[in-house]
Amino acid sequence: MRPVYKEVYSLDRKCYEKYHLTEDILMEHAAYEMALEIYKKFPKFSKINIVAGPGNNGADGITLGRILHGDYVVNLYLPLGAKSKMCKLQLERFKAVGGRVKKECESGDVIVDAIFGSGLKRDLPGEIISLIRRMNKAKAFKIACDIPTGLDDKGNLRPVAFRADLTVTMGAEKLSLYSDFAKDYVGKIKVANLGVSFNKYKGPTKYHIVQKEDLILPIRRVKNAHKRTFGHLGVLVGEKTGAGIMAAMAAFNFGAGLVSVVSHNENINIPYEIMHSHHIENFTALAFGMGLNNHFDDEMEKILSLDIPMVIDADMFYKDVIKEFLKKDKIVLTPHPKEFASLLKIVGLGDYSVEDVQLNRFELAEMFSKNYPDVVLLLKGANKIIAYKGNLVIDPNGSVALAKGGSGDVLAGMIGSLLAQKWHPLKATIHASLAHSIAGDYKPNYALTPLKLIKRLEDFA
Repeated sequence: MRPVYKEVYSLDRKCYEKYHLTEDILMEHAAYEMALEIYKKFPKFSKINIVAGPGNNGADGITLGRILHGDYVVNLYLPLGAKSKMCKLQLERFKAVGGRVKKECESGDVIVDAIFGSGLKRDLPGEIISLIRRMNKAKAFKIACDIPTGLDDKGNLRPVAFRADLTVTMGAEKLSLYSDFAKDYVGKIKVANLGVSFNKYKGPTKYHIVQKEDLILPIRRVKNAHKRTFGHLGVLVGEKTGAGIMAAMAAFNFGAGLVSVVSHNENINIPYEIMHSHHIENFTALAFGMGLNNHFDDEMEKILSLDIPMVIDADMFYKDVIKEFLKKDKIVLTPHPKEFASLLKIVGLGDYSVEDVQLNRFELAEMFSKNYPDVVLLLKGANKIIAYKGNLVIDPNGSVALAKGGSGDVLAGMIGSLLAQKWHPLKATIHASLAHSIAGDYKPNYALTPLKLIKRLEDFA
């Protein structure tokens, strides 16, 4: 997993105070890292358009222009002038090597957005909104310096943003790059070295990104085993029977030795390998909430008495009894934003709309986790957030192909499967989420179905 930070000003300050580097040195390295990307991707004398802002983000862009000038045709545009000390200094240096400032953003092979960096807290001025829209329409490779202009310090749109193919972020990855809104704008993310090893630059953080190479699968290492060695997951099936059945199928395909659906319906149609029970048995883990409605309301007291891991989803987040489950340990919650808003209201942490949740995903997930530190929360979205003991793990590996009914039921089943196999709830959630994201990378991206997703769990072999 990679560390990610709410802000990196404190890390920059460490470079100044501990390593005796200067702002100038860090800026040269930042610009050179962007230059390397252009040297790798584009032949000499390609046309590079740099749109620079009035502050230090703009100064990074101007420094890039000086480095490239002579090897490329560099057009520098300063829509708001140069205002910060470093921006004015870098502009002098750019002009000293023969660079010229253009009166407007021209067409070219590359557009570099260096207008505003990661500290944006307000809406963009009208002239910049119009400029960003023109830049987005241009047929050019688009590079964002630090973060695409228009994404604020939470990663929300203010109200438009530069749509980058590549974001070269300075020093370390910022949390704002991983908001759901940012996913359509950041492109590929590269971290620029600022003059010291990342191991020296980095600091403590509560936030991490899970990578594809982190994936641990429930591969069976022990040879002397039987089906109960790998757990028995119970899945409660309610009104919408398909949701629970898909969760059960996913669990069976993700390593559980036994999977039973618990349903009061005699005529329920289930695959041959899945068992059917009318009662809650001696399970090693339980998954419920998917399509549940009011089924099992009379049995919640019995379910609460069970001392086994549980993954709770969907309809349970609209029931007051959820408060009682939060008093238990070994609990994993998997709400989508609307369900999370309902959960927050029920437990008394605030009355939020779905829009509020989406605009404050990291803060609200962290707040919930601090209040319920022993519960694992997985907040679904374009980038899934996993919160535990006040720390956040972000899974940005998911594809839009997963935006289909039933994908969440599959995820709940996968987590339940690992819980049944006695994985720690946090470990189970992280690796089920990651496997779910990787399996969901499907082409064509409109054609993935839950059954195909379950089948793709075999492709890891």
